Amino acid sequence: MEHPLSPPAALTEEAVSRVIVFFETLSPAGVAQLGELYAADARFKDPFNEVQGVPAIQGIFSHMFEALEQPRFVVTGRVVQGQQCFLTWDFLFAFQNFHKGVTQTVRGASHLVLNEQGLVTLHRDYWDAAEELYEKLPLVGSLMRWLKRRANS
Repeated sequence: MEHPLSPPAALTEEAVSRVIVFFETLSPAGVAQLGELYAADARFKDPFNEVQGVPAIQGIFSHMFEALEQPRFVVTGRVVQGQQCFLTWDFLFAFQNFHKGVTQTVRGASHLVLNEQGLVTLHRDYWDAAEELYEKLPLVGSLMRWLKRRANS
């Protein structure tokens, strides 16, 4: 039984589908449309950022397009329950300054909480920065791989 204030399941499913399409087709110009999917005071957190408000969240995604070559998301799974959703995804990109043109992949997941209007109020990304990013960087990557080997021996 749904909570009396919960949006109907169809509304939540529709909102999640819109979020998936948005991120899978995100472009630098599309960042401006984030406010159509997120509540004005939405919170976003990932291993590097913790911000609140649509302009701050837009800033994170705008910076992504400035710092990386051809960044894009591919959603690989979704679980929707009530007003919450858990998405698994691959983030594909290329570094600008090294391994130019080589596609990198970060695998992660997002926990989304939606309000009664179907807008995202919380977006929390989970991914292993050490394994998925640091190990791919020159110098830092060598150190991270060495530390991992030491910890596993």
